[in-house]
Amino acid sequence: MVALFAPVQPMVYLQYAFALVFLILLGTIAAKTGGSDVLKAVMRITFWGTVAMGITAGIGYLFGVNMAG
Repeated sequence: MVALFAPVQPMVYLQYAFALVFLILLGTIAAKTGGSDVLKAVMRITFWGTVAMGITAGIGYLFGVNMAG
């Protein structure tokens, strides 16, 4: 939805922000479903999701792939 409706200029930042929002939501749902501590699950999923996005962005930078402009 972000890719369809957000303005082009801040697209990368909006996609990152919404990805974080949905990682937090995913962590919450997973913790409640599994009966785990919600804060720990949210922190773990958000941290590792951000690390994965950073590695992906770094590889894109390394190979000269720039979708932002």
